[in-house]
Amino acid sequence: MTDSFPDRGSTSFNRRDWLTASGLAASASVLSASLPDQLWSAEGDTTDLPPLNRFPRMVQEFFVDQVRTMEAQGDAARAALKTKEDAERYVKGIRAKIQQVFGPWPEKTPLNAKTTSTVERDTYRIENVIFESRPNFFVTANLYVPKNRKFPLPGVVGSCGHSANGKAIDAYQSFAQGLARQGYVVLLFDPIGQGERLQYVDENLKPRRGVSVSEHLYAGNQQFLVGDFFGAWRAWDGIRALDYLLTREEVDPKHVGITGNSGGGTMTTWLCGVEDRWTMAAPSCFVTTFRRNLENELPADTEQCPPRAIALGLDHADFLAAMAPKPVIILAKERDYFDVRGAKVAYERLKNLYTLLGKPENISFFVGPTEHGYSIENREAMYGWFNRATGIAEGQTEPKLTIEKDDTLRCTPHGQVAGIRSRSVFNFTQDKAIELGKQHKKRDVSALAEAITSTLKLPTRTGAPDYRILRPVAKREYPTAASTSYAIESEPGVFALVTKLSEQSHYSRPPKGKGPAILYVAHHSSDAELRNEPLIQELIKAEPNVPFFACDVRGIGESRPNTAGADQFLRPYGSDYFYASHSFMLDRPYVGQKTHDVLSVLDWLADNGYTDIHLAGLGWGSIPAALAGFLSKHVKRVTLKNNLTSYEAIAISEGYDWPVSSFIPGVLGKFDLPEVYRVLELKQLKQIEPRGAVQTAPA
Repeated sequence: MTDSFPDRGSTSFNRRDWLTASGLAASASVLSASLPDQLWSAEGDTTDLPPLNRFPRMVQEFFVDQVRTMEAQGDAARAALKTKEDAERYVKGIRAKIQQVFGPWPEKTPLNAKTTSTVERDTYRIENVIFESRPNFFVTANLYVPKNRKFPLPGVVGSCGHSANGKAIDAYQSFAQGLARQGYVVLLFDPIGQGERLQYVDENLKPRRGVSVSEHLYAGNQQFLVGDFFGAWRAWDGIRALDYLLTREEVDPKHVGITGNSGGGTMTTWLCGVEDRWTMAAPSCFVTTFRRNLENELPADTEQCPPRAIALGLDHADFLAAMAPKPVIILAKERDYFDVRGAKVAYERLKNLYTLLGKPENISFFVGPTEHGYSIENREAMYGWFNRATGIAEGQTEPKLTIEKDDTLRCTPHGQVAGIRSRSVFNFTQDKAIELGKQHKKRDVSALAEAITSTLKLPTRTGAPDYRILRPVAKREYPTAASTSYAIESEPGVFALVTKLSEQSHYSRPPKGKGPAILYVAHHSSDAELRNEPLIQELIKAEPNVPFFACDVRGIGESRPNTAGADQFLRPYGSDYFYASHSFMLDRPYVGQKTHDVLSVLDWLADNGYTDIHLAGLGWGSIPAALAGFLSKHVKRVTLKNNLTSYEAIAISEGYDWPVSSFIPGVLGKFDLPEVYRVLELKQLKQIEPRGAVQTAPA
């Protein structure tokens, strides 16, 4: 079983398919069961009407435009490099930017390493090791030590990709054994959420929230609220793995490398950028460009989406550039779903840089012939590259291997660090959330407004936005005889879709108002909710003569993306997650973009005479509604239903089901929703059935 995926050409592909295709059907069922149905299936309309979705590509093309713009700026900066001094300055700048994304790092605490058992083989031994990358946060690893060699020897840290059994999967055992037989000391460690390091287990140490991808998403998404990045946590394990490797007298610190495939290729790439002790590297089946991944609609794990990276001008190649001019080989696959065109671009960028630095021979590129995975072709390319860098004259042909059983490589008594009372990622997130909550101070409205505006990265608005009048769609069964739809352009290429209810048609332009109006911000779809949401009926009944408008912010309803595969929107690895993660990399939180949409609609209403707004929001829509209601002078009254009580409630709860698209990175270090609600009391705030960490209604 290898870290491989089915062909991405299938539009129905998702990680659930991968789990099944990889023989992890049990994990697939756990993944689907680990989150409530609300996140796995579209919330149904009670009618047979097909949903309105006139802008299904809008969000995708907006993000592509943003990423292309940043890539063009990066290309221009690289094209300006003409001398060795330019290249050295570029590398120094890249390193500083990477630290902005991944830092600050925690204090290095004692590893408290211990070998729990040893396995003797013909030309090497395997030590089963446990160490602490953070206090009481255990890492399980296998150390492969050659026999009958003159020490010290080169060392390699092996970073595992996605596999249920982590370090024990055959592809990763293979490269560890292959290197050991050629004279390398190899440390292969379990990633968080894999092998012996599951973070969410039941009393029998069985997974409660799936394994691998599902744990990465679940723990990593929650971390954003406290300003942590799961990729940095993963990378820190790799840094501490290197620390442990260098404590071994068998290891030559002048020759230490890092390699891994897929998710391990990700960590290899990131570790090249954050740790300067590596002397060689070989990332496999990951390196491409952010643009290619986005254009190809390829979702990536939380740890593969570094916050602010794209905004800072970073791309995959830049993390490898941080190592320049040390030896690096990019390993790709001809039939991978990671775009080989992007891998080639990454190589060409690095080739130019290495040439300016006087070491063009220290960067290489290899494309294996098969599908995604650390197959023998890529492993042998890695062996040859490391042997060249270290001077080991073993060639590059892989020696004969014997794959060990999982139990042979087990480090813990019962197969999970939870069984030896390791802390979980959630424990740390919870502690940090509580500590951040203690630091919140009561502040005046202007200070809170500044905190919200800066945290959401809200752009400047300049007057009333332009808009389109959409052609009517008949027989939608709305509460009134007629309706008109408008596309309000909140920024170039992005529209908030607004429906005005009326008793008579009015298509030429919006009728001018004078004073009051109701603006409803939808949970998932104004079109469906205008038919079946009781809150809308109550609002209309309470104020029957007040003009009523319903709004879909970007990414829901009329602009719900049809990307990242068929019917993937509400899945944990689907299109809603896809754009939220890109929002973080662009340093523009999705919540901020949606709040900007609501504010733009409020400006549009004011331009049409409606300056006394009763703003209502449901579910997901309640968050941008509350924030816009706080910031807009046009809002005089606010009603929220099924609104989130606080971000802290999610961060301190092991179980939650709010999507990451509703999260704001680092929000708990800046403000929380109860502060917003207190100010909204001045605008007659009414909260109806608010929700804590779990959205689903109580039984």
